[in-house]
Amino acid sequence: EVQLVESGGGLVQPGGSLRLSCAASGFTFSTYAMKWVRQAPGKGLEWVSTINRGGGRINYADSVKGRFTISRDNAGNTLYLQMNSLKPEDTAVYYCAKCKLDIDYCGAHREYDYWGQGTQVTVSS
Repeated sequence: EVQLVESGGGLVQPGGSLRLSCAASGFTFSTYAMKWVRQAPGKGLEWVSTINRGGGRINYADSVKGRFTISRDNAGNTLYLQMNSLKPEDTAVYYCAKCKLDIDYCGAHREYDYWGQGTQVTVSS
């Protein structure tokens, strides 16, 4: 059974940092591209970042570029999102997701078939 379990969220002051983790199980993690998305209160899903299966090809939304860093540990079956210089507008539930196809990079037009339960990030003073 495929499982994605996010952790690391919490309450942080503006300018602070958090590191989110997504523990993967039930599939060969190193074979699949992954992404982070988020959903702010009352808004739709917003793509945050995508990483290819080897970790060498990465893209970010303009809203987080230069502040967030996606990475992965294929040996440990874990996806990460390091978030620095957090802003109140980063407040959202953050989800990791697995690409449906075992291809190197999974762009926005591709289907993602498994999602975690989400972890809440609140940026507030």
